Amino acid sequence: MANGSFFHKLLDSLIGGKDADAAKKKQLKNIAKTLSKTRFKYYKPGSDQALPAMGKFFYDLYKVLSACQTLFNTQQNPTYYKNIAVDFGLTEEQKKAIDDLSEEAIQATAKSMPFNQLKDKVKADLQAFSSDFDQDKIQNIDSIYAKLMQLRSFCTFDYYFILKKFDSTIKENDFSRSPKFNAIDASYISNDLKDFIVLLYSLPLSEDWSGTLELLKKMRGGTEPIKANQWAKIANRLNQIKASRVFEMIIQLTTKDPLYQVKYEEKREQIVEPFIEKIKNEAQTSVKKIENAQKNSKADALLTQIFGTTQINSLQYYTDEQSAYFAKKNLGGFEYTKPLNYLKAFLIEYVKKDVRAYADLVLIRGKWATSPFTSEMSDAYNAILEYSEKITIFDKKLSEEDGEYGKKLKTLLPRADRDKEAASIIKTTLRDNNALAREYIVSATKQLIVFGKITKLLIEDYQKQRPELMTNWKELDRFAETPIKELGVTVYKKIYLVVQLMQGLIGGQ
Repeated sequence: MANGSFFHKLLDSLIGGKDADAAKKKQLKNIAKTLSKTRFKYYKPGSDQALPAMGKFFYDLYKVLSACQTLFNTQQNPTYYKNIAVDFGLTEEQKKAIDDLSEEAIQATAKSMPFNQLKDKVKADLQAFSSDFDQDKIQNIDSIYAKLMQLRSFCTFDYYFILKKFDSTIKENDFSRSPKFNAIDASYISNDLKDFIVLLYSLPLSEDWSGTLELLKKMRGGTEPIKANQWAKIANRLNQIKASRVFEMIIQLTTKDPLYQVKYEEKREQIVEPFIEKIKNEAQTSVKKIENAQKNSKADALLTQIFGTTQINSLQYYTDEQSAYFAKKNLGGFEYTKPLNYLKAFLIEYVKKDVRAYADLVLIRGKWATSPFTSEMSDAYNAILEYSEKITIFDKKLSEEDGEYGKKLKTLLPRADRDKEAASIIKTTLRDNNALAREYIVSATKQLIVFGKITKLLIEDYQKQRPELMTNWKELDRFAETPIKELGVTVYKKIYLVVQLMQGLIGGQ
């Protein structure tokens, strides 16, 4: 047909005018002759009329498919059909596995199982669930769903609209009387026929429909909207019509277009892989929620011990509030706002007070025996003080008014939706700032650990009858506003707690 159409068009362009019209009429005449030889007497070429037999064909379809049409019309949500098709193909074990991977089940398990065990269990359950879907099962479910959607389109075609043209007295979904169909002008339904045969040609009539029909029965609560033998008869009739090209020829004759051909696409949507991915994402999200809740609970407890409150605000610009503007546009955001905020508060509130007081005593007034700990503790202390200033400078750079990065982000943000380059620069800038924030947290925490370890050694040394690290503890006690042992214990405990806080929020150092 494709080659024939090409040569017909080429011939028409070469011949032109009356000869082209004559060739077209000859083609239409041949089509009418071919149509007359078919068994389907749906059309009268001489008068260009659609005959009552065509009305009866559509009425028979309408009557048999009416229960299916009603079923499909009551459910418009496309997600429903995907879910029920997948559920139809699942084994009882797989359905139970899905239940076990639900947020409610995971939350319940979390109450009686340590988090690390829960995490491993969910991971193993997901792996087992995914492996149960072999290629045959996936293809079978996808195929049943595809046929369900094709049948839905075919059943919900507006048969009633066509039938009203053959019999204006017919009532919708009323099969109590036999309609009286009249011959009508075929051009009156040519567009309807075009729509119908697209649906017809899209149906894979030669495939196995048993699974799809069983699914329809399940959707209707166990009652068959169409029986297998009814569908077999319909499929057989439709195959004959499709093979004879009767509707194509009627459209060609009615529209006076001998080159008309049916154009349709075979759509095969894959629904199983996205379904598995959805279960996986939901389960992982549930685990993440529990992890975050536990982290937040532990963090709140540590914050209360360190600061006496959970409301800490030490940063002006590297904050969750500022981060939200970028997150709304899917550009990322500030990832370490909480740990950096808490670290900065600790450096201001404790390092510059209690830690400084202790460092002044042991590093300036203290008389150390020959030991490498002196310079090690001094270097750690000075580094900790430097990080306090570094974090302040870093935060100010994100000011929208006069910050190096803040001004750039403010300028680029309004353009990010339509300008890929602007969006890319924002993402890169955020990523670089997050990397720097993490570096400050990790490095400062390492220095706090060094200072804390040596402080612990000094506390132990103070309690010895013959100290080995410091030779003038009694002298230092006289200079200390708070007893030096008590001050050392306080400093060590605070450092220990803040290290736990940092490691809990960003992972082990």
